[in-house]
Amino acid sequence: MKISKYCRSFPLVNTYSIVARDSKTGEMGVGVQSHYFSVGSVVDWGRSGVGVVATQSFVNKSFGLRGLDLMEQGKSPEEALNILLSDDEGKDVRQVALLDCNGRVAVHTGSKCIKDAGHVKGDNFSVQANMMLTDKVWSAMAKAFEKNKILPLPERIVKTLEAAEAEGGDIRGKQSAAILIVKGEQVENKWDDPFIDIRVEDHNEPLEELARLLKLWRAYENMDKGDVAMEKGDMENALDVYNKASEMVPDNLEMKYWTAISLANNKKLETALPLFKEIFKKDYNWRTLTERLPDVALLNVTEEELNKILKLK
Repeated sequence: MKISKYCRSFPLVNTYSIVARDSKTGEMGVGVQSHYFSVGSVVDWGRSGVGVVATQSFVNKSFGLRGLDLMEQGKSPEEALNILLSDDEGKDVRQVALLDCNGRVAVHTGSKCIKDAGHVKGDNFSVQANMMLTDKVWSAMAKAFEKNKILPLPERIVKTLEAAEAEGGDIRGKQSAAILIVKGEQVENKWDDPFIDIRVEDHNEPLEELARLLKLWRAYENMDKGDVAMEKGDMENALDVYNKASEMVPDNLEMKYWTAISLANNKKLETALPLFKEIFKKDYNWRTLTERLPDVALLNVTEEELNKILKLK
């Protein structure tokens, strides 16, 4: 087999990744980092109620969807992997890992993957890496994943990727990173899948940026919870999760703004006014937006109350 054939035909995504499952929530995920543009568009694949796949090295992108299809048809990850590799002339340069909704794992590191390359399988996870600076990367990843059991799966995956980077990571450096999370059970609407899909396409510190974006995602998750609580009339819980969101990203004006709008809509104008004042002082455009919201029933206050908001400086 001529390796040059695969250099021409397949993207060379040398990287480190993890496929993992949270045994408590059933959530499954893939985390990846590489010196390659938009690594998340190539390596990570997932389907709620089915499993996840990471395909890397000289990437055969078909392994993502085909692997998920095979597992959805009832094949174990090991059976699916064997089928994928059975007719693949480039299997010696592939690295691929599959994990299903039962936590079963199968992984392959081809004999001609660029060293240092290897993998470790564990309980509900697999870590794999190729073209690493040292052969300590994947063992450090496994230790980090097992050590951080108390964390939710997305944050636990980020810690695992950080452990890889601490051991030198990709010999070429770093460029992009991604995390994809799917549910343990099938979702009713396919467009709601995956649950989390965050990509850092190109960045000097992709893992730092990935962690920042995940934190921002959590903050918006709290905002959504607050909105639901408001709709149910649970003001105490709504304010609690709104505050949590604001504490996570204190400089985010949009979160403060919609919190203020929700308060005003729920007869808590006096509580909302200091937020409006702070927001308008930093960016006057939010005041202009406020003028427009009553026309589309997003701000339900009296004319007197609206004037009180708009007079803030």
